[in-house]
Amino acid sequence: MPDARTALSTRVHALLARRRDPVVAQTLRSTAAATIAYVVALQLSSEPAPLTAPLTALLVVQVTLYSTLTTGVRRVNSVVVGVLIAIGFSVLVGLSWWSLGLIILASLVVGRFVRVDEFVPEVAISAMLVLGVTQVADTAWDRVLETLIGAVVGLLFNVLFVPPVWVETAGDSIEDLARRMRRLLLGIGDELTRETPVERAAERLHEARRLDNEVADVDAALRQAEDSLRLNPRVKEGLLHRIVLRTGLDTLEICAVVLRVIARTITDLAKERKDEALFPHEVGVALQELLAHVADTLVSFAVLVTTRTSESADAAEERLTGELAAARASRDTAADLLLEGVQRLPRQWQLHGALLTEIDRILDELDLDHRSRRLMEELDRHTREQRERRPRVFALGERARGRGSPPDRDGSGRQQTDRSHR
Repeated sequence: MPDARTALSTRVHALLARRRDPVVAQTLRSTAAATIAYVVALQLSSEPAPLTAPLTALLVVQVTLYSTLTTGVRRVNSVVVGVLIAIGFSVLVGLSWWSLGLIILASLVVGRFVRVDEFVPEVAISAMLVLGVTQVADTAWDRVLETLIGAVVGLLFNVLFVPPVWVETAGDSIEDLARRMRRLLLGIGDELTRETPVERAAERLHEARRLDNEVADVDAALRQAEDSLRLNPRVKEGLLHRIVLRTGLDTLEICAVVLRVIARTITDLAKERKDEALFPHEVGVALQELLAHVADTLVSFAVLVTTRTSESADAAEERLTGELAAARASRDTAADLLLEGVQRLPRQWQLHGALLTEIDRILDELDLDHRSRRLMEELDRHTREQRERRPRVFALGERARGRGSPPDRDGSGRQQTDRSHR
């Protein structure tokens, strides 16, 4: 009996976790919105099976409110333009192979001018469907009505049932990326105290190169999170959320590039030192300890970026500060040992210097002062762009919020800015 209860509890937790999955949420929300749109269209449209309404709702309802609003406008625009083109062609020509080709050409060209973006084919599809029926006028306006019904239902569905904020999902992706980088660094460190075949070092290099795919996946999850913060009534500081996560991913992406260079350096060293250890034992142990500290620093940085409460942010910042201090102390020890070894036996000395330089670059990117400057630069850039794009709206917004002087940018002000998104 206890085993059955444990299994049931595990399944329930798994289902609740799946409920937060973007794919599951999108599937359930799209199904509900399409069904409601069909029921409404049955009452308002003269068509016996107004399938255009649920089709439009299915395509309009997106995983975030921002994408739903922007998609809905473009979707309605594309369908209406296609219907109007079909009505114009129906007055002049009937349906034949050449008129079909001509209407497709005209629809695709006009679709580019009306800026419906990815819905340009929808203009041609709507025109073809309307042109292919007998009673063009009635069917055309019924299709417009159904499209409007589907779009309105889709928009209202996401306004009344606001989609989740996908910041947590993006945060998990960022932390997973940092942990994968940590495992790679630890693996590289394990090779430094023993003989390392070139093939094994090359495997680490290929693994480092595959981090590019991981970064692309995290970027997609982050763009979804950024969209979920836009126009979302649940979020008060959406801009700061987006900038904190985006700058954090940018930093990890730079570290991933440097990590790939480290793996390349180790591979080059393995080619030169076959049938022997890459470093003397004492130096190898020091470098292994250094890479372990750098690996832990990467994870601590990711935790700081994704932490959403002030108390946890304080703990994460303290932990990152400690990891950085330990990494820098370990780096100085390893540098002294490397220098002594190069002075005794200066083989491939340039690779030793390159390895230290690459580790320094990672530590500099993860430094709290560097991160604070980056955050302030991004906030200033966004504010400047908003002011240049909409000067009057920006001025009214600033006046309505009653903003005074710019925020303090010293140490305490920096920490406040970095944590205020939590």
